[in-house]
Amino acid sequence: MFGFKKIQLISVTLVFVLLSSFTVSNRLMKKMLKEIETTFNAKEVKLISLELNKEQLIIHEKDHFFKIEKNNQLLGYAYLGKAASKTDEFDYLILIDTDLIIKKTKILIYREDYGGEIGSKRWLKQFIGKSAKDELLYEKDIIAISGATISATSMTKAVNAFLKNISILKENKVL
Repeated sequence: MFGFKKIQLISVTLVFVLLSSFTVSNRLMKKMLKEIETTFNAKEVKLISLELNKEQLIIHEKDHFFKIEKNNQLLGYAYLGKAASKTDEFDYLILIDTDLIIKKTKILIYREDYGGEIGSKRWLKQFIGKSAKDELLYEKDIIAISGATISATSMTKAVNAFLKNISILKENKVL
């Protein structure tokens, strides 16, 4: 039979695991806030997590979608996602304005030795101005990167999934 202390330890561990799977790390949050403040030229913004019906969307379980506000005025939206690289995942951010057009994409944390070129501003600039009506093809609309094929393809697919999600969320009057 389990002792009380053992059950208590299991309960605390379970709660910690559940909570940590739904939260954003401090490191990611700081990087995300820095990009939001720079892109929207606004300090002390408020992030409101959007509750999404993940069954309708193409979304990774650990992805987060936020409404960005300042003084109760909507500035835009932030999407924090994960995408596959060769042997791991990387964290990326997509910022959109109130017209649901991409203002910025940024690789926040890249965990591979190779392929980090997808984090360059020059390469990520290709996604700016895209909206739900766009569908991007790697090597056609998006320039290929030698040595980063898996990550670059993955980021292109992630942006396409995001744009499809925007369409669904707009249609369902979430955005």
